Amino acid sequence: MDRQSPATKPIFVDEVEISAIAGGGGNGCVAFRREKYIPHGGPAGGDGGDGGSVYLVADESYTTLQHLAGKHHWRAGRGGHGEGKDRHGRNGKDVHVLVPAGTIVYDAEHGMVLKDLARHGESVRVATGGKGGRGNTHFKSATNQAPRHAEPGEPGQQRRVRLELKLIADAGLIGMPNAGKSTLLSHLTKARPKIAAYPFTTLHPFLGIVEMPRFRRFVLADIPGLIEGAHAGAGLGDAFLRHVERTRILVHMLDVCPPHGDPAEAYHAIRDELRQYSEALADKPEIIAANKMDLTGADEAAAELEEKLGREVIRISAVTGRGLDRLTGRIWQVLEEQKQQDEPAD
Repeated sequence: MDRQSPATKPIFVDEVEISAIAGGGGNGCVAFRREKYIPHGGPAGGDGGDGGSVYLVADESYTTLQHLAGKHHWRAGRGGHGEGKDRHGRNGKDVHVLVPAGTIVYDAEHGMVLKDLARHGESVRVATGGKGGRGNTHFKSATNQAPRHAEPGEPGQQRRVRLELKLIADAGLIGMPNAGKSTLLSHLTKARPKIAAYPFTTLHPFLGIVEMPRFRRFVLADIPGLIEGAHAGAGLGDAFLRHVERTRILVHMLDVCPPHGDPAEAYHAIRDELRQYSEALADKPEIIAANKMDLTGADEAAAELEEKLGREVIRISAVTGRGLDRLTGRIWQVLEEQKQQDEPAD
């Protein structure tokens, strides 16, 4: 299996188009036996080998399509030609292109889905190698004892493939820009998203693994911030929403003391965006976290927010670490509940 090195640059690529070119089959051979003491030797042409195919394979060691961005043509090996003495040509070498789990494979020309590579190890053949041609041995008959023709190999399939990545995470952080999602992810995990004091700080999703006591862990994704109208293309648009679709639960982060506006209104604005994009997405289990509890007046603002929403609000500070143990514990609890619901009944 051809294995590419995982991407090392912190660039997120979630859509790419490649050309998969399978190998052609080898030609059959026209040959005759030429052995001592065997007069009138018959046909002995071997078959051509089959061409190699191109496969896409989900590999959990990859988190982006970055390694494919600079290589757009993937070509499998050609089958060898048949030889005399009924020797079969070698088969062409297959090519296995590794992609992150969560990659959806489309036929770029027709727009149809070929495979949703949702789990590690799943694969799909996107270009099939050509069959090798038959040698003249196959064409011997009672009326044609010395056939002088063989079949050519079939050409390999060529296909343009569009790859679209949807992140797979246990929990997805959603919220308005500058709600503190990136700071929280960097505090809880080893992920290091770029953070700055301006809107749309996170332009690309980031994944991190949260380690908990007793060997418990879950995958947390920082999704780019939302604004009103995102489902219709405003701001960063709805590109990020396909990543949220893969998460099991949503962690809705709110700036409890925003410089402008009301955190309750920000909550309802994002909920409206989610629902307009997908009812199934909006119905995912949700945990609400009030961030920036280290600011003056935050406790009063959090109590008011909880009253307005009529929901439990976990109070945290992504900067000081306040309430993070409670938040991760609550995330783990909801994830376990979801797993039990997903298990098939006996």
